[in-house]
Amino acid sequence: MNFVNRPGPAEIGAPTAPEAEENVLVLARGSAGLRHFDNADGEASADSLRSVLGRVAETSTREIDNLIDELRTLRKKLQADSNRIQRDIASHAELSQQVMQLTKIISESVQKLPSALRDL
Repeated sequence: MNFVNRPGPAEIGAPTAPEAEENVLVLARGSAGLRHFDNADGEASADSLRSVLGRVAETSTREIDNLIDELRTLRKKLQADSNRIQRDIASHAELSQQVMQLTKIISESVQKLPSALRDL
């Protein structure tokens, strides 16, 4: 078997560690900068913060969904491999039984041969 580490669904398009850190810093700077846009009732800041939190939640939810999809895919593969292995074991057991029967037939046939032929 050839085991190659390929990116799974959750890794495709996912930010690398430096990219993720940069995204967090940008979000932090963005939310810190929101304080400057406060109006008298603070609505602009609350709306902006709500928007930033919504994007963060959406990203997290999307990543969780991707992980769930990847786990489902792995589960299907594991089930298919399990079924294949069970079929292979059953096939091997059947073949082994057939070999045992043939060996018994050959052994009985050899015993029935005259002793002169057995000594050759």
